[in-house]
Amino acid sequence: MTPDIAGSHPLALWPAAASRSATEVDHLILAFTGITLVLTVPIFLAITYFALRYRAGRNTVRRHTEGRDVKIELSWMLIPFALTLGFFLWGAIIFNTELHPPGDSMEIQAIGRQWMWKFEHPGGQAEINDLHVPAGQNIMINMISQDVIHSLYLPALRIQMETLPNRYTQVWFKADRPGTYRLYCSEYCGTDHSKMDGNLTIMSPGDFANWLTEAGSTQSLAAIGARLYAAYGCGGCHNDNARVAPSLAGIYGSEIKLADGTTTIADDTFLRNKILNPDTQKIAGTKQVMPSFHGILKEDDLTHIVAYIRTLREPTQ
Repeated sequence: MTPDIAGSHPLALWPAAASRSATEVDHLILAFTGITLVLTVPIFLAITYFALRYRAGRNTVRRHTEGRDVKIELSWMLIPFALTLGFFLWGAIIFNTELHPPGDSMEIQAIGRQWMWKFEHPGGQAEINDLHVPAGQNIMINMISQDVIHSLYLPALRIQMETLPNRYTQVWFKADRPGTYRLYCSEYCGTDHSKMDGNLTIMSPGDFANWLTEAGSTQSLAAIGARLYAAYGCGGCHNDNARVAPSLAGIYGSEIKLADGTTTIADDTFLRNKILNPDTQKIAGTKQVMPSFHGILKEDDLTHIVAYIRTLREPTQ
């Protein structure tokens, strides 16, 4: 299928909005631009008027009349302050919403590397520089960089997020308008930074289901992770009946007590760091004997193994 890039008309000021939240961002920007013009244009008009009227050689009254009006002075301070505070609150609400993905979000894994994007769906379907998602469903992208700092930018959704080495970041959206849009890396990352782009294709749920079938995958992310978990011998130490190291059943999302007395949450970043650098964030009451897998596991393998660990649940009593 040849991509039909929505909102790509050469006269378009910016890409068409593909989600309700993107439209709200547009409204915020337009409203703020409008109020900025209302507050600044009269000042420049007045400067121009006075510059012309009182220019050198002009025959005009130049006597200075001193006068003050406290109400006017308070008005031009308090009204702009109240307006800008309102815009700050409006933007803060949008920002706070974007920080908290809904619990029912479909999670897609993303890896940025010089100079390409790799996306993996829960069913194991992988894409390079292209991303297919269903319309009307909450989507959360969990991303990490394999080398330098990148930034996933989806103009049609008015969102971007830094993609960092050794740390997971997330961005979520709910697209409403099917079509094909552009995606970019918006952080300069090297020689071929300008080529690190692709297409975001928003599809109806039925078309997306057909695409998943056609894309094909013999194993889900968790299934691939289970195979790697066994291949690297992780179960020999971390299975329920092993005594060498703590069981990983139910660990994901739980609170972990550390040897220094602090606590942390066993999220993707914590698990990834413990696999690569076991000596960091030592767990209270355990002896550190695990070897480091730094330089052994590829970023893709780490993503798969963490996906598998997420599926491990405490055994029912």
